[in-house]
Amino acid sequence: MTMKSSAGVFAVCYIMIVSFFWGCGGQHNGQALPDLPNIRERGELVAITSYSPISYFIYRGEVMGYEYELLQMLQDDLGLPIRIILARDFNEMIEMLEQGSGDIIAYNLTVTSERRKRLAFTDPLNMTRQVLVQRKPDNWREMMRHQIEQEVIRNPLELAGKTIHVRRGSAYADRLQNLSAEIGEEIIIIEGGEQLTTENLIKMVAEKKIDFTVADENIARIQAAYYRDLDVETAISLPQQTAWALRPSSVMLQDTINNWLQEVREGVDYYVIYNKYFENRLAFRARYGSELFPVTGGQISPFDDLFKEYAELIGWDWRLLAALAYQESRFDPGAVSWAGAAGLMQLMPGTAGEHGAQDPYDPEENIAAATAFIKWLDEYWKEHIQDNEERKLFVMASYNVGHGHVQDARRLAESHGADPDRWHGNVETYMLKKSNPEYYNREEVKYGYASGLEPVSYVSNILSLYDHYSMFVN
Repeated sequence: MTMKSSAGVFAVCYIMIVSFFWGCGGQHNGQALPDLPNIRERGELVAITSYSPISYFIYRGEVMGYEYELLQMLQDDLGLPIRIILARDFNEMIEMLEQGSGDIIAYNLTVTSERRKRLAFTDPLNMTRQVLVQRKPDNWREMMRHQIEQEVIRNPLELAGKTIHVRRGSAYADRLQNLSAEIGEEIIIIEGGEQLTTENLIKMVAEKKIDFTVADENIARIQAAYYRDLDVETAISLPQQTAWALRPSSVMLQDTINNWLQEVREGVDYYVIYNKYFENRLAFRARYGSELFPVTGGQISPFDDLFKEYAELIGWDWRLLAALAYQESRFDPGAVSWAGAAGLMQLMPGTAGEHGAQDPYDPEENIAAATAFIKWLDEYWKEHIQDNEERKLFVMASYNVGHGHVQDARRLAESHGADPDRWHGNVETYMLKKSNPEYYNREEVKYGYASGLEPVSYVSNILSLYDHYSMFVN
């Protein structure tokens, strides 16, 4: 065979191999795993992350986080919904990725040669280094700086014989093992349980439950803004890159995300988001110490007990009722809309009075009246929608725009061959058309024009928020 023909065969084989991986994204148990074309066909990108006071969390009912906001930017760029799923630790993240449960690990991962054996990484998001998290001396406030320096560990050689707790599956254990070999002395490394995050371990150091842990410097510094007794100045590694991870076979998805990263780095939003979560120490201290921060306080809102009490009366998950309240007023009991809707659940004066709220600004009266109204809507829709979960969607849409407009959308759906008893992809489609004179002037439409985008977005936003609340709060 000539060199020319060999080269041709090689080129054909290369194209076939690349085409195979681009099309199916690799395999798990004989099943093809998706790359970007298959993900688009599926209709959503699934991002794996972890519950973290920096990456992904809820504060005062609002979904927030560094990774979460970047994923929202990526979603807009791709024009593709992104669904977030949670993993307990890094090992589970890799398992979920390799099994096809998710498409990308959107988390602050240190890029290491060991990890590159199993994962492909995006272009770096940030640069950081690993630092030792330790306590300052008990009386550090009365000490001079040089005195503090003498009491804390600054030379890694001093870690010989010390016990250091690190997050399970993290790069910190590998680094400490290498450091132990470098100094010629054993460092005792204990990897925490699967529920222990780096932030949990930092808190344990602050509370004197353990003496040392290791964290990425940007995480350690923002945590030290809250735990003032901590010292995070001792580096135990050279600067390292952090990035998101994908399956090595996800070639098209990796290229697309890298192109997106190059574009967003040219704008200011990318850096505003970084500063918001890693540099704004006052904001971090405020939310980290708040009862309305589920990571530490365990509450979605100041009204959780009321949501639990009244949601039970209507057979709703209390977190769904809380999501509706957040969508209505952002948990502000004094809120008033341009149309005159008032209070936590934004009741119109007539609705509030009809259902027993004498003072619509009183949170309990407002919630009680709102749930009575929801119960009335549920009874109304029982005659039309038999499925309990489906009926909740019609109740929520009616809460926003009125049941008459929703019935109009049902009649339009039925007249066009869609299912009038299904919201998604059916009635919601014709609700959107109620702002179009071609549709709102039709004979079957009894209530005329409606801004259909509002109730459709309303239902979608509440369901999305409910999904987030469900992941964070039992």
